[in-house]
Amino acid sequence: MSDSIIAVQRVCKSVTDSTGTLHILQDINFSLAPRETVAIVGASGSGKSTLLSIIAGLDTPSGGQVHIGGQDLFALDEDARAALRARQLGFVFQSFQLLGNLTALENVMLPLELAGRKDARKSATAMLERVGLAQRLQAYPKVLSGGEQQRVALARAFVVQPALLLADEPTGSLDFATGETIMALMFALNQEWGTTLVLVTHDRAIAARCARRITIEAGRIASDEVQGLA
Repeated sequence: MSDSIIAVQRVCKSVTDSTGTLHILQDINFSLAPRETVAIVGASGSGKSTLLSIIAGLDTPSGGQVHIGGQDLFALDEDARAALRARQLGFVFQSFQLLGNLTALENVMLPLELAGRKDARKSATAMLERVGLAQRLQAYPKVLSGGEQQRVALARAFVVQPALLLADEPTGSLDFATGETIMALMFALNQEWGTTLVLVTHDRAIAARCARRITIEAGRIASDEVQGLA
């Protein structure tokens, strides 16, 4: 669809070993509009994280297509996919994925520097201030709490102003109160920056905050529902 930021068309993923073929994803179809928020839910092993990796171009499907901003992701070579990710995608992971030898500021500056942005330090500083870490710019990840590390990860994801943010269990390593704070911040940034948010989660309360919920069961879409916001 021309007005979609992402279109997933007949995506399948299978792996084969000596025991036979395992079908992880089968005939996945959906599209997302700019600014949309969607939760992908399902039991462990249902294929949620594999689907997120394929959307990001980090994993390749066995069949089907993924279009990001109208571009066929898997018509590109690996370098071109990486360049597209750098321009249009942000990531937030359960395990934060910060570089331990870099300060909070340097972690957030990194994607801007890789993009050749001359305002990397200024933009990264402003983004860390936005997520409440103005006093922690020079702190290394090992001295930051889990909630602070996830705030750095959010700042790093949003600082490039991505069209699409992918989040895989972003509160899975956090206590309830800290997780609530992180999710409130994520949705606030989603509204401020107009970013489409795709969120993999086991948490029903978090899923209920999204405008749409896609349920995956045994590698297939069992339901795709527009829901009232909590």
